[in-house]
Amino acid sequence: MTRAFDEDFAYRFATRTIHAGQRPDPTTGAIMPAIVQTSTYVQDGIGQNKGYEYARGKNPTREALERNVAALEGAKHGFAFSSGVGATDGILRLFNAGDHLVVGENVYGGTYRLMDKILTRFGLTFSFVDTRDPQQIEDAIQPNTKALFLETPTNPLMRLTDLAAAGEIAKRRSVLLIVDNTFASPYFQRPLEFGADIVFHSTTKYLNGHSDMIGGIVLLNDESLAVRLQFILNAGGANPGPMDSWLALRGTKTLALRMRQHDANGRQIAGWLAQRMGAERVFYPGLPSHPQHELARKQMSGFGGMISVETGSLANADKVLRGVKVFSLAESLGGVESLISHPASMTHASVELERRQRLGVTEGLIRLSCGVEDVEDLLADLEHAFSAI
Repeated sequence: MTRAFDEDFAYRFATRTIHAGQRPDPTTGAIMPAIVQTSTYVQDGIGQNKGYEYARGKNPTREALERNVAALEGAKHGFAFSSGVGATDGILRLFNAGDHLVVGENVYGGTYRLMDKILTRFGLTFSFVDTRDPQQIEDAIQPNTKALFLETPTNPLMRLTDLAAAGEIAKRRSVLLIVDNTFASPYFQRPLEFGADIVFHSTTKYLNGHSDMIGGIVLLNDESLAVRLQFILNAGGANPGPMDSWLALRGTKTLALRMRQHDANGRQIAGWLAQRMGAERVFYPGLPSHPQHELARKQMSGFGGMISVETGSLANADKVLRGVKVFSLAESLGGVESLISHPASMTHASVELERRQRLGVTEGLIRLSCGVEDVEDLLADLEHAFSAI
């Protein structure tokens, strides 16, 4: 007899990562969801199907991932996309020509590129503001503003937005609050609990956690938005294949375990960097020296493994990046392995030089994604690399 997981019971987070949204196979008892590798489904007759017609619209493996992550974020609906940028694009297709969005000025470079270089050609307009200040959010809202779009913490400067304050503004001004929760993951932060309407992730990062797939996911509660987003996903076709969905679902099962170690390593490494470079050069919300540390403690249950540090120059950054051996120089983040990157030439290369400089994404800034290796080895690796400067 196949046992059912009670979705309505208030299971704790780690239990939900492993069980929510999936069932043992009723035929074989297989504990893992099947990889339903099909493009189409046989129908019994005209208009008679088993809930599936064509795999672009729905796939059982993808649905298991969507249900699982929705349970982790406290959402009713989940929609998986083929990448994080695909998820962003899907969300922004909810809006029409002439609509305006207020956007955090330090969003991921790919998000800025999509908005500024592509979607403005289709009639959407964007105001990029410092969302650390609720008043700047308020002042940027126009009569045609439809949404507030932000990241917290931001990539790569680790700036925070007060989610409760942003949620109150969005509700009062009748605009949607959209939050990229990739850096924190639902283990450390759940924006829907603070008033967000839509939350999304690059599943490539912490949710998958193993650097072996590309994907994105959107989570929400509103029924009408869910219907529209399902239509956009099917019509636009930016959906992930079953193998990528399965890999992400495999990853979420260890999310709680991994995030604890990312956080433990991140705290130790940030402390070491602050001592080595000076606290003002290290951007990590878990440091008491971070100007928004108290806000981080208020709306996050941990600080994670993402750290940025200002080395002072491109030459210094290059020496550090060439000196590491355990950290790998590569784009992306959130995997079990530690990565190090140069935002100005990598994640934010599409952002104009003047804009990067104004924001503080300098040539000397480097970003660390602290993995789950033994922290002593990571610290020794950084000691060797930073000794060059």
